[in-house]
Amino acid sequence: MTVLIVGASAAGLSTLEALRRRGYQEPITVLGAETHLPYDRPPLSKQYLVGDWDEVRTRLRPEEMLAKLGADFVLGDPARALDVDRRVVSTESGRELSADSIVIATGLRARMLPGQEALAGVHVLRTLGDADALRQDLVGSPRVVVVGDGVLGAEIAATARKLGCAVTMAGPQSAPLESQFGTIVSGLLAELHTAEGVDLRLGTAVSGLTSASGRVTGVQLANGDHLPADVVVVALGATPATEWLADSGLTLDNGVVCDAQCRAADGIYAAGDVARWRHDELDTLLRLENRTNATEQAACVAANILGENRCYTPIPYFWTDQFATKIQVHGIPSANAEVVVAEGALDERRFVTHYRRDGRTVAVLGWNMPKQTRLHRAHLVQA
Repeated sequence: MTVLIVGASAAGLSTLEALRRRGYQEPITVLGAETHLPYDRPPLSKQYLVGDWDEVRTRLRPEEMLAKLGADFVLGDPARALDVDRRVVSTESGRELSADSIVIATGLRARMLPGQEALAGVHVLRTLGDADALRQDLVGSPRVVVVGDGVLGAEIAATARKLGCAVTMAGPQSAPLESQFGTIVSGLLAELHTAEGVDLRLGTAVSGLTSASGRVTGVQLANGDHLPADVVVVALGATPATEWLADSGLTLDNGVVCDAQCRAADGIYAAGDVARWRHDELDTLLRLENRTNATEQAACVAANILGENRCYTPIPYFWTDQFATKIQVHGIPSANAEVVVAEGALDERRFVTHYRRDGRTVAVLGWNMPKQTRLHRAHLVQA
């Protein structure tokens, strides 16, 4: 029995490793769109962008460890089509790769603003190449406008400030991550960024970019304001990389739709950011964009390839580092939940909060209290 993993990502590598740990010794091929060996994405907006890490340190495993896994890595050749019935993936170069089981782990594509690809000085941050290009443009402490008030936008803003740039954050929310964290915690995030010198121009949508001689000059807001910029980073989220599956017959709806075992069709699975699966305990289709999920879901997929028929029912988890602040979240918080401080104090900027709906704790958020946050995870009720 052969396995083909489409995506040399954290989820793809984790699937490979999980199969080998379980004693699977048959051929495995890993197909990657990028030329790089599997690397970690969270450091790209922080340690790598600021220059503390080099490219080698972002790699998920050294080359010698990858070699011991005994897989065939086919890199720099994006998937272009999937024949579900034959279980064959066609690539951009014309290859046809077949397998008994196929794992889709192609991740996400960054959203862009109209016209940005034609302008110098405008960036997204998804790949190592993106991070390299942005880091070069941040030399000399230019004026930077970050378009986006979510996790990635806030992390990029924090890193650019560490590099000495004049940073403005623009976005439709009244505070960073307000739609996820609610007004209390997002308000503290706004205070943190303001105290560190980030100019927050929030509460208004971005309507477009301005330019001169092929280079960006600023960001136009819907309220008529103009934000001058030497560099613009667009951090408006990402969409699942499923274009290559358009004619496959798989159900594509905000990702590759799967059953509770992460199975999209007979012999076809999905893992990581691209997978939208049935979470039986939450009784909903769920898609998670974080590093922890990529690893845990891959382990479940590997088990199911080997016949275990395991349902994937994780407690969602993610973290973000901004300036000297570490925020960890277990569960799914929302702006309309009741926020209760369970430990620590907001004014001390060390606390754990519970997000409660209908008398149940549905999420736990910790601010600079990692050990205590893990302990409070026991209060979560998923169903």
